[in-house]
Amino acid sequence: MAELKKKTVEDINVSGKKVIARMDFNVPLKDGVITDDKRIREAMKTIKYLSDHGAKTILVSHLGRPKGEFNPKYSLAPIAARISELLGKPVTLAKDVIGEDAKAKAAALKDGDVMLLENVRFHAEEEQNDKEFSKKLASMAEIFVNDAFGTAHRAHSSTAGIADYLPAVCGFLIKKEIEIMGAALAHPARPFVAILGGAKVSDKIGVIESLLDKVDTILIGGGMAYTFFKAQGHDIGTSICELDKLDFANELIAKAKKKKVNLLLPLDTVVADEFKNDAMKKTVDFNAIPADMMGMDIGEKTVKLFTKEILKAKTVVWNGPMGVFEFENFANGTRKIAKAVADSGSVSIIGGGDSAAAIEILGYADKVTHISTGGGASLEFLEGKVLPGIDVLEDK
Repeated sequence: MAELKKKTVEDINVSGKKVIARMDFNVPLKDGVITDDKRIREAMKTIKYLSDHGAKTILVSHLGRPKGEFNPKYSLAPIAARISELLGKPVTLAKDVIGEDAKAKAAALKDGDVMLLENVRFHAEEEQNDKEFSKKLASMAEIFVNDAFGTAHRAHSSTAGIADYLPAVCGFLIKKEIEIMGAALAHPARPFVAILGGAKVSDKIGVIESLLDKVDTILIGGGMAYTFFKAQGHDIGTSICELDKLDFANELIAKAKKKKVNLLLPLDTVVADEFKNDAMKKTVDFNAIPADMMGMDIGEKTVKLFTKEILKAKTVVWNGPMGVFEFENFANGTRKIAKAVADSGSVSIIGGGDSAAAIEILGYADKVTHISTGGGASLEFLEGKVLPGIDVLEDK
């Protein structure tokens, strides 16, 4: 995989220019109050750069799933207020996206000013990547900046379509994603270990196939491990399993062998009689799961085996927890693997979603190289897929 080299905001002159910048402000809200502003804070470097360099900045984002119609519940008003606090100057919110208010406010911007359009998904045309809608968005500005990695795998008007009408570059967040993840995949320091977990094999098919050509070792935990066990003829009790993926699991094991990739499955598993935190639990070997119990986490033997591999690694990519980590009693495997990754001193990349949440909650966020901001996008990037929101950016 060749490294991506895309132009960034630093490669163009933004001074005095109207810049429309796609951000990912899809943050959790409760009763109109932001409960976690991490995505807003991560976007601030690009917003501040544009403002400090005299751009007239028009921010664009979606929030939730308003299904293509105006719905005050999904208004970006709390987001505008938070950006304003972080930036230390007023950020006006347009009442619409491409309507009269948006156009008037965009036309009135002075150098260094920042405004925010209302939720771009209030228009069904956004997700349809409608040409006319893209053109109307583009008509308000002279430059397009994409800094929404979390939606870069979607070909929508504000992530990809708009680039047909404006010069397009990336912000600092996307720059960091493609530099760190791109370099790790193109020229990894070895040994290169991939840790894959989560519930389903089907979510990770492309990733596993792509990584088999790049890594030295693959560690498989989480719910998906039981599909592999079942494929090999072991009883898995009432554990989660994708029966339509058994052949595929066996093919992967064979492929790994052929490519001399060390594919390791759990040696033992923590089982429970019910899917709840205070269920009765015990640890058994992987081939001794009782008929009336389900696998909920990796056991200590597995933790030891996986930790040994992780501590040898020079590059680690981790996607998906090792067990039902949202239940405290079944979070041990995920916690210990997170600690091993943090202690490994390797170039460590956490691929969005649940693994990112686990690393944050467990307090290891500052001990890993990079936590990807995109769940689905980071998976597709690891698969080597072309992401529409990055593909449209100008090459260096």
